Amino acid sequence: MWKKGLVVSWVLILLIVVFGCQKKTEVKGVHLKINFSEEQLTDNLITDMQYTWTTDENFTKFTQDYNIYVHFWHGDNLLFQDDHFPPVPTSQWEAGKEYVYSRRIYIPSFIDEFDPEFKGEETLKLSIGFYSPYDRTGESMQEVYSQKLKVTPPPLDTPEIIYEEGWYDLEEDPQSYLKQWRWTAKEARCIIDNPHRDALLVIRGGVNMEAAPGQKVIFKINDMVLDEFVPEESYFERSYNIKKEMLGDKDEFILTIQTDKTFIPAKVIPNSKDERELGLQISFIYFR
Repeated sequence: MWKKGLVVSWVLILLIVVFGCQKKTEVKGVHLKINFSEEQLTDNLITDMQYTWTTDENFTKFTQDYNIYVHFWHGDNLLFQDDHFPPVPTSQWEAGKEYVYSRRIYIPSFIDEFDPEFKGEETLKLSIGFYSPYDRTGESMQEVYSQKLKVTPPPLDTPEIIYEEGWYDLEEDPQSYLKQWRWTAKEARCIIDNPHRDALLVIRGGVNMEAAPGQKVIFKINDMVLDEFVPEESYFERSYNIKKEMLGDKDEFILTIQTDKTFIPAKVIPNSKDERELGLQISFIYFR
């Protein structure tokens, strides 16, 4: 699963510049309806995005399996994307059919509320269509859907996450699957505002399976173990519906991320001079 995602991301990087200069071809006989699980879209938001594809009598059967490109633009900047392969390959689509599925997306923080020109909301342009994963010219790109989306800042009561102990500085690599991350020590702690209600917790991260094979990941809320697992792939994403009773009565709670194994890059990676004791890569923690 993750390997396929890496391939798609790699192809996307090569195609973005090309596509920016190409005129997109429309697809006849294919229609798309998009719904979000949240009525109001904000930045720093995880939401489910439902795709309803329908084909009519004018649909011409695809001769290959296309990727779906999903681009969210803020002005001239590609803010984020969710390119993917549909559950039913496009070569199997038939006229007069409906294909429905959902995917979870994360709208990153991008709104500057302190900008004097900020008027309370920003606009994202959503563009969706098909492209061939084997094309390098951009000629296979076929747009199906385009919409402007209004996005506001998160509610004032959105819990704040403070990275307390056991965290290294933020690192970034646009070519990496995680894009940005913080390494943990053997144990890392966050202090998070208690909303005194049920909430969604999502943690995305990674492990170095060569440097620390069989590494266990442990999540705790206060002193209670929420989950422990050994990732089967280099990257993981875990979601939890947290009941308010687990958060306790205080105005803050502690999220602890632990691992049973650490490594020092300088001792296990050739030519590395990194003497830090590293545990896990954590790309983001979402609690809302």
